[in-house]
Amino acid sequence: MEKEKQQKFDRRYLDMARIWAQNSYCQRRQVGALVVKQGMIISDGYNGTPSGFENVCEDDNGVTKPYVLHAEANAITKLARSSNNSDGATIYITASPCIECAKLIIQSGIRRVVYGEKYRLTDGIDLLKRAGIEVEYLGDEES
Repeated sequence: MEKEKQQKFDRRYLDMARIWAQNSYCQRRQVGALVVKQGMIISDGYNGTPSGFENVCEDDNGVTKPYVLHAEANAITKLARSSNNSDGATIYITASPCIECAKLIIQSGIRRVVYGEKYRLTDGIDLLKRAGIEVEYLGDEES
C-alpha cells in the first residue's frame, strides 16, 4: 500500500515538474525539476540562461548556448541560496539527467531521482546508480 501511495505522489510531483518546465524560454526542449524533502517542495528549476542574461537559449542556428543551465542545476543551486538543504531529498525531473547534473545530484545529498523521459545517453543515470542513488523512470512507455 505504501508503495502505491509513493507512486501516486511521484506521478503528481512529476506532473508539477512538467508544468514548471513551461517557464523555460528554451525552444529546443523545456525541462523542469522539483526537489522534494519530507513531503515539501524545497526548490524548483527549469532550463534557461543564468540570472541577468537575456532569455534566449539558442543561437541563430538553433544550437543551445553553452551557458544555459539545466533544470536540475538551477534547482540545486537555488538551494545553495536558501536555508534549506537537499540531504535525503528526491528530485523530480522531466528528462533524465546528463552526467554533469548527475554529479551535482550526488554531491548535493539527494538520495532519489524520479524522471519522466529517457535520453539517448545514459551516462548520467549510470553514474547515479553507481553512487547508490535510487533512480526511477516514470514515463508513459512501459519500462
